[in-house]
Amino acid sequence: MITANNLGLDRGTKNLISGSSFTIHPNHKVGLVGANGCGKSSLFAALLGELQPDTGDLSMPSSWSIATVKQDTPALEQSALDYVMDGDKEFRKLEEKLEQARQDDNGSLEATIINQIDAINGYSLPARAGELLHGLGFLQSQLVNPVKAFSGGWRMRLNLAQALISRADLLLLDEPTNHLDLDAVIWLQRWLKRFTGTLVLISHDRDFLDDVIGQILHIEHQQAKLYAGNYTAFERQRAEHLAQQDAQYQKQQKEVAHLTSFVDRFRAKASKAKQAQSRLKRLQKLPDLAPAHVDSQFTFNFETPESLPYPLLSLTDSECGYSPEAIILSSVNMTLVPGSRIGLLGRNGAGKSTLIKSLAGELALMQGERYCAQELKVGYFSQHQLEQLHMASSAIDHILRAKPEKTLLEARSFLGRFGFSGDQALDSVGTMSGGEKARLVLALIVLEKPQLLLLDEPTNHLDLEMRQALVLALQDFEGAIILIAHDRFLLESCVDEFYIVANNTVKDFSGDIDDYQQWLNDEKKLTFKNAKVNSGFVDSGVDKKQQRREQAELRKKAAPLKKQADKFEKLVTKYQVELDEVESVLADPDIYQAEHKARLSELIKKQANLKSEIEENEMQWLDLEEQIEAVMSQE
Repeated sequence: MITANNLGLDRGTKNLISGSSFTIHPNHKVGLVGANGCGKSSLFAALLGELQPDTGDLSMPSSWSIATVKQDTPALEQSALDYVMDGDKEFRKLEEKLEQARQDDNGSLEATIINQIDAINGYSLPARAGELLHGLGFLQSQLVNPVKAFSGGWRMRLNLAQALISRADLLLLDEPTNHLDLDAVIWLQRWLKRFTGTLVLISHDRDFLDDVIGQILHIEHQQAKLYAGNYTAFERQRAEHLAQQDAQYQKQQKEVAHLTSFVDRFRAKASKAKQAQSRLKRLQKLPDLAPAHVDSQFTFNFETPESLPYPLLSLTDSECGYSPEAIILSSVNMTLVPGSRIGLLGRNGAGKSTLIKSLAGELALMQGERYCAQELKVGYFSQHQLEQLHMASSAIDHILRAKPEKTLLEARSFLGRFGFSGDQALDSVGTMSGGEKARLVLALIVLEKPQLLLLDEPTNHLDLEMRQALVLALQDFEGAIILIAHDRFLLESCVDEFYIVANNTVKDFSGDIDDYQQWLNDEKKLTFKNAKVNSGFVDSGVDKKQQRREQAELRKKAAPLKKQADKFEKLVTKYQVELDEVESVLADPDIYQAEHKARLSELIKKQANLKSEIEENEMQWLDLEEQIEAVMSQE
């Protein structure tokens, strides 16, 4: 177990944690939360042994292996698959020993090491590494690409996969969803729920925390306190505590009244769509949760636009892309009016960001028409907006440059709503964290009083308090919203309808986030090398003769796949028989006598080759069986 006893941690002259005691038991999953700068990363550094406690002690079993995500990835020639496999250090060490034993012609040691590799399922490591990479959004063809061929965000995914494949007793993850899209976040949630070791997770995604963890370690006012339950349970416990503080009571009641009013206004429309019902259920939780945020430093809103033309923006029969040869989306028809609240769903690379860039006018249409209302102001948030800030300028400079008519006092007061208090408003952008830059970009958007918000992953780098403030501000926004986010809570709280971006098209999606998870599962089953997604619906009125005809066609279509699958099944059976014979001989103690050295070496090599052949052919067989199932499921 991890035990903190009267723990104190400082960074420079700043005291982060003092006099804190807690115990994290083996195999428990703990969410580490608190405001930015409260000491979460420092506690991680202490767990890794990179930072020594200033007072008290922090201990864990010396035998525990710890895995965390590397922050830097060199430009390696090594393939993505091999790089991820490096995360299994035990396998790599055994692999080196096996190679040395073969060079030394030590058959007995070779046999021992092969058995050790087999005992840790080392021969399935490539398949497991491939599965991790697929779950994190990599294509099969990308697994052999060198690490240096990937961008920074994709290299972070490689580092995450390398940490996940390790045989860690303790897994430390700091904002693992920051570089992921919604699909990969959903996959990672499922993976972490199956993880059998101890997990300490820093995350500002409340739904992710709720789904994965069972305890919350909260750092506030230099105290680290452990709460039982998920994040929602923690908020309720903290809300009860805050409700007892008289100084907070009136502010708390105003917040609850605001949310209750919003729910009441929305309830009348809840019968119109399934996702509206989902959103209403989410909003009904908020009055209980909001008190936990009453002392937040972030309180802002989008001011009412000076005008709300109808429509605001539209794309008609449009093709979106980067050149006539690189069309990403075709036949796009979308009309945005005041009150439109649309969430974009779809796999990474499907074209969600391309659509937003086209709507924003940053990307010229390859074909079609973009109509824009006169004097339309667009609030566009994306990661490259952060990069376009003036690094040498302060937050105050940015506000006064955008609105020269504002006084210095007005600019300071405005920035205070976004957490820039005191001298923080005077710090240069170049010294700011990712979260501070994101808050400044949001402040600049609010300043312009936009009628349309185009938000591409706005919660990256934002902490839980700022995310809560953003949810409340978006709920009251009177214009139109297009939102891409991997934060389920933000989507379900602020979106009325979903569009799905897939197969070079943009279409209405009638379900909610839970339905999208099912869509992803169905899409995965149907997406194979020679199969296309069947997006149609079976007509229940088709007669039985027609159904039999269609079934016969599907069986005919699946026949070549069935033939290949049978071939691989027979090969697996054949190799398994041979492997049983080899292992029967290896079970005989006489084979390890000196006079049988050459024979032993031959048998060990044959055993390794047969296991490799079985694994390879079995994977081909199972893959074909899935393809057959996908084809037949089209009936």
